[in-house]
Amino acid sequence: MQSANMLLKKILRSSVLPFAAQHGMKKDLFPLSRTLSLSLCLKQDKSCNPSEKLDLDVWKKVMKSGFQEVDEMGSEHKELTTLAGARELLEMWRLAGRLVPENISEEQLKAFMECPSKSAKKKYLKYLYLKELYKKNDKRKMDEKRERRLQTQEQDAKPQETKRNSFICLWANSMDKAYNWRAAQSMIFGQPLVFDMSYEKEMSVREVANTVKQIVLSEGSNRRSVDPFHIHFCNLKDDSLYHKEFIKHYREAWGRLLITATEQCYTDIFPKEKLIYLTADSPKVMKTFDHNKIYIVGSMVDKSIKTGVSLARAKRLGLETAALPLEKYLLWNCGAKNLTLDQMMQILLTLKDTGDWKAALEFVPKRKYYGFVSKPVHELKKTLNLINTLKLGVSHKEVRKQFAKSYSKKLMQK
Repeated sequence: MQSANMLLKKILRSSVLPFAAQHGMKKDLFPLSRTLSLSLCLKQDKSCNPSEKLDLDVWKKVMKSGFQEVDEMGSEHKELTTLAGARELLEMWRLAGRLVPENISEEQLKAFMECPSKSAKKKYLKYLYLKELYKKNDKRKMDEKRERRLQTQEQDAKPQETKRNSFICLWANSMDKAYNWRAAQSMIFGQPLVFDMSYEKEMSVREVANTVKQIVLSEGSNRRSVDPFHIHFCNLKDDSLYHKEFIKHYREAWGRLLITATEQCYTDIFPKEKLIYLTADSPKVMKTFDHNKIYIVGSMVDKSIKTGVSLARAKRLGLETAALPLEKYLLWNCGAKNLTLDQMMQILLTLKDTGDWKAALEFVPKRKYYGFVSKPVHELKKTLNLINTLKLGVSHKEVRKQFAKSYSKKLMQK
């Protein structure tokens, strides 16, 4: 009987009591353990007398002493056992198909156990799962990008599988030589085109940078044209913002550029009677392109649209001015009639080659006009005025009076 009690005590300490302490089953476990102990005693010790009475008080003392020992051990390892139980629970949820992250740290596990409700725990696990999924996707994308980069490097290293064909390289080199040859010829025989670099004080640093970008585009389109201009950068000082921005763009090629850059004013280089300053504020409209004239373009980009600056400068120097005939050929929509420098270059090159205003004004942004004028402008203005009067709600009698006056004038002219 004593040997059975000792064996039962060991079994309780090793298996049953830790499970009961972990899941809070002290009160409910006692009757079950008593029945188990009795049945075990009866099976193992067949020689004992069935009529012999068992001392239940002794068994209670044994059970209480076992629970006390388990409580002392559980208090030392309480945190570890709870974390382990939580990990087993999460593993079961993950195998069941719930949104549970594969790797979870101790801090995240403690935060999970501190969640007040089951829905909060599910939301927290879903957040950790999505976070882990995003990290995996980012890592996969980085690995794929690295593999593609390595493949391209390997392909570039192979001499037989070159990206660019030798014919394309030869064609590009020959075209560059042809463009440079045309630009060199234009410096001797070409028509001059002047960029006025005297507007640095009227612009901010950002506006100067935008101006230089537009001039670089203009120089590139001029170099690729059939009959390029001989470009002159006048009033360009070495310590100016223009010069610094040009060095940033061209770098070592600035010294080899096939243009003329000078600190002199254009009035000191060319005769005044040949100079025409192109400005949108000029009252005189340009009718045809003159190959014997030297056109001047103000190198200025003004976000605030300072009107009259270039016109005032041309008047001070006593130069002839001209504006593009935008209203004559275009039904203007809105906005100022100032164009960018690269657009001006494209218009002047087209006029120089073809003399067709319609083809040249195709480089004006489409947002600034409705379309090309098919009728005379004064007739279109009359129709627009009539439409505006009808929109404003003018009475039919007044409209008829205006129409009768205009019709009588036409009859008198005939």
